[in-house]
Amino acid sequence: MIFNFKKKQAEQLKASFGKLKDESYNFELIEKYFRNKEHTETLQVLSDKTCKDLDFEEMFMFLDRTHSKPGQQYLYNKLRAIPNKPINVDLDEKLIHLFTDDSDFRVEVQTQLEKLKGREAYFVSSLFQEAHLEQPKWFFILRLLSFTSVLSLVLLPFNAQMFFVLIGVFIVNICFHLWNKKNLSSYSDSIPQLMVLKRVANNLLHNEEIKKINPLLSESIKILDQVRNRMLFFKLESKIEGDFQVIFWSFLELFKILFILEPLLLFGVLKRLDCRRKEIEKVFIFVGRIDVLLSIASLRKGGDCCIPKIDEENSRMKACEIYHPLIVNCVRNDIEVNDKSILLTGSNMSGKTSLIRAIGINVLTGLTMNTCFAKSMMIPRICIYSAIRISDDLMNDRSYYFEEVLTIKNMIDKSCNGKASLFLLDEIFKGTNTVERISAGKAVLSALAKNNNRVFVSTHDIELTDLLEKEYELYHFSELVSDKSVDFDYKLKEGKLKNRNAIRILEINDFPELVIKEAMALAEELDRTRL
Repeated sequence: MIFNFKKKQAEQLKASFGKLKDESYNFELIEKYFRNKEHTETLQVLSDKTCKDLDFEEMFMFLDRTHSKPGQQYLYNKLRAIPNKPINVDLDEKLIHLFTDDSDFRVEVQTQLEKLKGREAYFVSSLFQEAHLEQPKWFFILRLLSFTSVLSLVLLPFNAQMFFVLIGVFIVNICFHLWNKKNLSSYSDSIPQLMVLKRVANNLLHNEEIKKINPLLSESIKILDQVRNRMLFFKLESKIEGDFQVIFWSFLELFKILFILEPLLLFGVLKRLDCRRKEIEKVFIFVGRIDVLLSIASLRKGGDCCIPKIDEENSRMKACEIYHPLIVNCVRNDIEVNDKSILLTGSNMSGKTSLIRAIGINVLTGLTMNTCFAKSMMIPRICIYSAIRISDDLMNDRSYYFEEVLTIKNMIDKSCNGKASLFLLDEIFKGTNTVERISAGKAVLSALAKNNNRVFVSTHDIELTDLLEKEYELYHFSELVSDKSVDFDYKLKEGKLKNRNAIRILEINDFPELVIKEAMALAEELDRTRL
């Protein structure tokens, strides 16, 4: 029976490699490790605003192929925190290739990680990131009550009246026992899962290649073993509740109440774990990193990816057949950025915003996962900021334009901080009138393109192409308008857009002839005025 189960599990794990996961996502718990972690040594922590612009949650669900909850949390943090230098890239790539080429070894590791796939494993990080419960000042009373219970039992054969003392203490202990239940429930998930995490890490250390990730991890595990016996109580408690062994549980409860064991053990364990936060985090990171490397191996197996060349010295960017991983059958494009930034023109739905998002996503995954969705890609080590998806903030009485102003003001501040940045903008200042939009847009885009920064911006304002041609390379998307249809090829083309089809699209959608004629006449008049 056990052999058949393991064989079936191995077959399922092999079959799932390279494929998307089929599960629900609780981002409140997935983000838990990231939100509580310090990121002082990173180049940039990706903002919530930029995450929203890049459809980060949808992208994460596509990228995530992890098998454990700590691995999932570690991957989320990895994608949100851009490192300021390469970290163990050679070792990571060696393990990724090992996972890809050796299916038996991969399944062995996956089987270990699957032990941490339950929801409870999300809470392990709280043991080293969050403050623990502190003993109340009157906690010494519990020790006295426990000692009194022991003494009463010892003296009971010699003095029958000790029975009444024992009953009195038992009744008092019930109150403290019930008071502690809420405290206990806060750790009923995390502490048992810490034991599983420790055991999984210890098993993974048996492989010499994996051990290279942290050769000294066994020392951290030994330190945690010092509180193993006390933590076994939480494992027993969790198992009993899960198996509904009511009779045994009832006797155990009476025993724990009599000697007030639960609060004594709980606060004793928490005191010891509080001194071992670094060791817990090291074990968490070790398991999480292995799971993420497996996830990257699976991602590369299932998709058309490349390992980028990261230029640490310059802000050059070159992509061959780059695509957006979330768009099915996405059209691929080539683009090269040297001394100038990129200004995109084209009609709605032609592909401008999708390309801008594809650039942002690929730079992000390239810098964090050493993986890009292209045939080949060269990217700089760079921060990422965006102004793509902006909306009114009605709760704070802010208009669309005001929200956009605040977002772009933050970009201008970041453009001068000494770090090379990638700025992604879609239809700059579209919340205001034409004259001021073009004037302000030109000034802002000129400012952002300085200081070794790179800008990808889309616009419908053809005037900006003339004003910015010395600072920006011009590209465009175009469409083919026939008698009754509009067809997009989504191919990036050099130069500015010359054909204007907006009014023609109104015409093929059966707008009144009077409206079309008036629009055509006004467009021609405006063109003459600009000339």
